[in-house]
Amino acid sequence: MSLVEQLGLLALRRIDPERAHGLALKALNSPFAPLPGPVTSPRLANEIAGLALPNPVGLAAGFDKNGTAMHPLARAGFGFIELGAITPRPQPGNPKPRLFRLREDRAAINRFGFNNEGMEAMAARLEARPRGFPIGLNLGANKDSEDRAADFATVLTRCGPRLDFATVNVSSPNTERLRDLQGADALTALLNGVMAARDALERPIPVFLKIAPDLSAQEIDDIAIVARTTSVDAIIATNTTLDREGLHGPHAGEKGGLSGAPLFEKSTRVLARLSQATEGQIPLIGVGGIASPEQAFAKITAGASAVQLYTAMVYNGISLAARIAHGLDEILASHGYTHISQAVGTKREDWL
Repeated sequence: MSLVEQLGLLALRRIDPERAHGLALKALNSPFAPLPGPVTSPRLANEIAGLALPNPVGLAAGFDKNGTAMHPLARAGFGFIELGAITPRPQPGNPKPRLFRLREDRAAINRFGFNNEGMEAMAARLEARPRGFPIGLNLGANKDSEDRAADFATVLTRCGPRLDFATVNVSSPNTERLRDLQGADALTALLNGVMAARDALERPIPVFLKIAPDLSAQEIDDIAIVARTTSVDAIIATNTTLDREGLHGPHAGEKGGLSGAPLFEKSTRVLARLSQATEGQIPLIGVGGIASPEQAFAKITAGASAVQLYTAMVYNGISLAARIAHGLDEILASHGYTHISQAVGTKREDWL
């Protein structure tokens, strides 16, 4: 990490977390942002659901909700980025404060509630998106929608022509009753609607499903069945958790979704269980608590073909993506792997 990035992180940690987030996005668009450019190698270059990724380290949804930093993020060492979540209509989200740092735990709690500028603003920005770099969008539903399932298809229809993939997000804990859509019947109906919207696009794109970590073994098995029957292209495991076990510090009891280091083990166990349930037939993307090349490698050996990160950048900076990608390449080489696909799921049983 450069001295400039270290000083920037120290300054951002002294101010309100949500304001710091906004300033970080603006800083990315400045000439001083540490942007190493593409990171790739024969071991790291991968394909998921037809998407060619220069490396398997992606940016999770939530960091760039409204697509205001697409261009610098495409040069930050990531292999792909996911924007959003975006809803059909703009909405302010939940009352502030709604983002909390848990420094002792290297974690964060948020209860944003899908605050975003809406699909029209996102569609306009996507018109000027970076070309030749994989960009996806996390689809959401308006809090006051009369038909939340239809909202996902609406956003996909509007923004899909400028995307490389789209993610159905039914796993945020901050929109009331949203996680109810993870039930087998409701999820099947929702995904069938989204897939119909996808198939109607002039250029159909892969559709991913993002699930919560707070699921029973039976619920994971049910989701695997639904994903197969609806032909979902990949599953992202996982979103934030409601679990608070073992946390420290003054914000440990705040309501919302917990992300960061405490989520690593829980999300990886869900990932491994999902890998077992899908029998390798659906690509998986591992998310939750990744802050090092070793943790990215652990997700891959648990069953992931790619990973995403977000919260760890609060503590380690934007350069973390490139550092993890380079480190992952070295780990793969040290194990004798010539391609990342050879490592996928090789230690799944350790997490079951």
